[in-house]
Amino acid sequence: MRKSTLEEVAAAAGVSKMTASRALRGTPDVSSETRQRVLQAAEQLSYIGNRLALSLSSQRTNLVAVVVPSMSNIVFPEVLAGISAGLEGSGMQAVFGISDYDAAKEREIIHDMLSWQPSAIIVTGLDQPEETVRMLKSAGIPVIQVMDLDGDPIDFNVGLSHGRAGEEMARALVGAGRKRFGYIGSALERDLRAAKRKAGFEKVLKQNGLHFVEQQIDSTFSSIALGKRLTTTMLASVPDLDCLYYTNDDMATGGLFACMELGVAVPEKLLIAGFNGLDLASALPVRIATSRSPRRVMGETAARLVREAIADPDGSHQKTIAFTPEITGIT
Repeated sequence: MRKSTLEEVAAAAGVSKMTASRALRGTPDVSSETRQRVLQAAEQLSYIGNRLALSLSSQRTNLVAVVVPSMSNIVFPEVLAGISAGLEGSGMQAVFGISDYDAAKEREIIHDMLSWQPSAIIVTGLDQPEETVRMLKSAGIPVIQVMDLDGDPIDFNVGLSHGRAGEEMARALVGAGRKRFGYIGSALERDLRAAKRKAGFEKVLKQNGLHFVEQQIDSTFSSIALGKRLTTTMLASVPDLDCLYYTNDDMATGGLFACMELGVAVPEKLLIAGFNGLDLASALPVRIATSRSPRRVMGETAARLVREAIADPDGSHQKTIAFTPEITGIT
C-alpha cells in the first residue's frame, strides 16, 4: 500500500504544504483551528511524517536520548518506565542505549545519539570521563544526569548520594548491635555508585572502631547466583560474621538463599543488607535489610525537567533534585 504524503495531508486540510509541516511540528505560529484540521487530515490518511525531515528547520527532533548502564535487573527498567510516563503527552519519544558500565561504550553511544539531534539527553551518573563531559557540554541541549549526586553535574541532576546511603546503612546496622561485618560485591571498578556506597559504609565502620572482617568482590556483574556463590564461600571461611553488606538486593537475595541452604538463621545470627529496595526482596520468606531508592520517581522527575527546560529554555529552573533512600528490614 502506498504511503500518504504531506502534500495530500495539506490538500485535505485546505492549507499549504509549509503550513501543514509547521502544524505537524507544533510550531506556535499556526492557529489551533488550523493545527486541528491538519492533525485530523493526517489521522484520516494514516500519515506518518518523517520526524528527521520535519526537524530540519529547528535542528532538533522529538527524541530524548537516554543512556543507562544495564537492563539485567529491574532497577534501570523502572527508571526508563518513569521517563516514559513523564514524557507522555509531550510529543517527545525516549530512545535508549545500554553502556554495560563501560565508559568507552557510553561515550560512543552518546556520540551516536547526539548525531540524531535529540531535544535532550538523560545519562546515568556523574562520573563520565572528561572527553564525554566536553561532548555533553557542547551539545547545546538540556543534559540531565540521574541516579547519583556525588560529583559535579553538567546541567540538571536528579538522584541520591550513594556515599551517604552507605553511611546511613552502616549507622543503622551498628546501631542494631552488629559488629562483625563482611562485604560481598561485584564489578566495583565499573559500578562506581556501588563503590561509593561501600566507601561510605567503611567510613562509618572506621568511625566506630570496626572494619570488614572479610570481603568477596567479583569482577562480573551482580546476580542472585553470584551472591549465593560468594556468600557460601565467605561463610565457609568466616562462619562467625553477624552482618553481610552486599552491592545490591540481587546479591543479597542470593546471600539469603545460601544461608537458608546452610542452615544459618537470618536475621537472628546473620543480618543481610543490600541496596535498591526491590519488590523481590520484600517477597522473600525472610526479610533482608535494604535502602529503598525511588527509581521510577527519579525517572519521572528527569522527564519533567526535560519538558520544563525545552518549554522555557531561558527559565530559572531547579537544577538539582535530591532524594533520600528509606532503610527497611533492620531488626
